[in-house]
Amino acid sequence: MQLSKNHVAVPDLPEKVLQFGTGVLLRGLPDFFIDKANKAGIFNGRIVVIKSTDKGGTDAFAAQDNLFTQCIQGIYAGQRISEQIVNTSISRVLSASAQWADILACAANPDLEIIISNTTEVGISLTDDDIYANPPVSFPGKLLAFLLKRYQSNQQGMVIIPTELIPDNGTKLKNIVLEQAKRHHLEQPFIHWLDTENYFCNSLVDRIVPGALPADEKAAIEKQLGYEDQLMIMSEVYRLWAIETGSEKVRKILSFAKADEGVILAPDINVFRELKLRLLNGTHTLTCGLAQLAGFETVREAMEDPNMEAVISALMQHEIVPAITDIGIREDAAHRFAVSVLDRFRNPYIQHRWLSITMQYTSKMKMRVIPILRKYYQHVHEVPALLAMGFAAYLLTMKQDIQDDHAPYFKEKWQHLSPGALVQEVLKNEALWGEDLSKYSGFPQAVTVMLNNLINEGAATLIKRVAAETTVL
Repeated sequence: MQLSKNHVAVPDLPEKVLQFGTGVLLRGLPDFFIDKANKAGIFNGRIVVIKSTDKGGTDAFAAQDNLFTQCIQGIYAGQRISEQIVNTSISRVLSASAQWADILACAANPDLEIIISNTTEVGISLTDDDIYANPPVSFPGKLLAFLLKRYQSNQQGMVIIPTELIPDNGTKLKNIVLEQAKRHHLEQPFIHWLDTENYFCNSLVDRIVPGALPADEKAAIEKQLGYEDQLMIMSEVYRLWAIETGSEKVRKILSFAKADEGVILAPDINVFRELKLRLLNGTHTLTCGLAQLAGFETVREAMEDPNMEAVISALMQHEIVPAITDIGIREDAAHRFAVSVLDRFRNPYIQHRWLSITMQYTSKMKMRVIPILRKYYQHVHEVPALLAMGFAAYLLTMKQDIQDDHAPYFKEKWQHLSPGALVQEVLKNEALWGEDLSKYSGFPQAVTVMLNNLINEGAATLIKRVAAETTVL
């Protein structure tokens, strides 16, 4: 028997949210928060979901009365968590290509207050679009067409929250929509309304939502629950949706934030972006090469090794935390975030492969790690040994066949240079890093020592030795 409204109470609530996208991240994070708030009697509104692409259809949602099961699995405060929630937040799913008139009709709904999107990072880009098409091609074009209809229906402006993973996503989306309005020569009163009566909020989302469960796990859970679910998704326990706003009106509209500590409304969300970028993404980047060289296939597998776990923990707490703490980020907050990241790395339900993390290794090092190195020298004035080891592992990994735009450069260097000479030449390459990294006192020497150790004794032996010499706070 398939999941339906016969299995769960479905609330009769007004449609308050328009959501562009049916993907697992939206269902596993914003829709999770809204569902939780509805069940707590706080938000009391449901979601109209727009399927923007022609891939697949809306039949799976219709067949299950727009219900889906979310399996939350992972580690929280050192304890294993496993629970299943039936999400009842979606009222209907409409196809942009087949039901654009129905979507535009939603603009006249006075209860509708919020627009959410996740259309991939490419979705927030300026194109020559026709907003009068049925439908417009781009997401900003669709959004502008909807807001124009909203204005023509004499309704209030909207709170618009993109969740695409680009900095200042709300600001960029607003600028694109305003530019589209000008290109279409729309009347000035509408452009003024668009600019002043709608709130485009920057936001940051952070939750691993792999999506479908392995077939055997899915079958076991369906047997336990007593129904089949073609839309079942899995997510980790950790969740964060940081939304940038200083408006009391917006805070009141986003009342679902009261239902879960994972929703944060703040005038500035850069602190959350910095914590994620450095402690989560930066740690991944600094350790993926090392873990691969040591023979670990997944993050979980590495965390099950006491020596590798000690190195990862020490890297975060002894070198990344001191580097990033300043007036904007308190040390205790950084340490708490580091502990939550370690729990996420230990998640036994998620198979996060190190090989996938090495994709575009060089650009990740530049964006995620070099700012840590710079700040470490500014704050600590010492040679960061673990950062040096991570950088050395990166250099040795680039000797392999890695999916990286700079792979040919490294292949050529490894063919003609000794390890020490290679370290000097790569660190001095300002085209790669935006600065000369050899200027950091003692860093080239430390990287060279670590690189020779990796070559001569192997990653596993080096990790064991470093772990023995390292204490974790």
